[in-house]
Amino acid sequence: MAGLFDKQAETYLQARPTYPSEWYSMLAARTSHHSLAWDVGTGNGQAALGVAEHYEQVIATDVSEAQLSFAMPHPRVRYVHTSQSMSEDEMVALMGGKNHVDLITVATAVHWFDLPKFYKLAKRLLRKPGGILAVWAYNGMVVSPEFNTISKRLREKALRFWHADAKYIIEGYRNLPFPFESVGLGHEGEPLQLDIPKELLFEGCLKFLKSSSAFTSAKEQGVDLLSEAEIKELESSWGGPNKVRTVTYKAFMLAGTVTE
Repeated sequence: MAGLFDKQAETYLQARPTYPSEWYSMLAARTSHHSLAWDVGTGNGQAALGVAEHYEQVIATDVSEAQLSFAMPHPRVRYVHTSQSMSEDEMVALMGGKNHVDLITVATAVHWFDLPKFYKLAKRLLRKPGGILAVWAYNGMVVSPEFNTISKRLREKALRFWHADAKYIIEGYRNLPFPFESVGLGHEGEPLQLDIPKELLFEGCLKFLKSSSAFTSAKEQGVDLLSEAEIKELESSWGGPNKVRTVTYKAFMLAGTVTE
């Protein structure tokens, strides 16, 4: 899945919602130290910047060089391209050793990971006691009853183009394995439900829809999931190209710690 989002890296940056600052505050309040954080699958660095407001240093990694080329600089964030061939010991060395990381964040990416391998690494790296792993994602936007009906139909049309691992995000992480002790922000089988409000023009909504992995996969197979007729239908239900709407992205989070 390393190159899945390479082709739409710029669109991804423009179209995706911004995670609320309150999320980082509630995570920081639950870690015992605030020296080092690791943002995994950082993409353009959005979550890394939020984490950096609470931690002295953030190492933000991604396997996609295209995504990292759009990463936003910050004096406390160090961006690192990590090839898929990196060993577990090399990753531990990059983080300064085991039991060294106060917070690990994975924003809208953990469903693509080799979960047993990643969780084993996370357990080695997290500070004990007090270190936390937090994973979150979102799986759609709520606009209006008419728009939601059309977008639901389009999502169903796109299902066959989703990668198998995307089932976790489609299911809202309810079936995502998460072998960590809860810190009060969701637990395995019952993620914390969250909302992300955002003001958008229709153009921004369209970019969001086109930035999905399913849209890209379909396009590579010669299938256009958004025909001109469907775009017009969506635009009409939106209220026209110049109407600004407050939409709500439906998000979910799991956060946990490691006990000795």
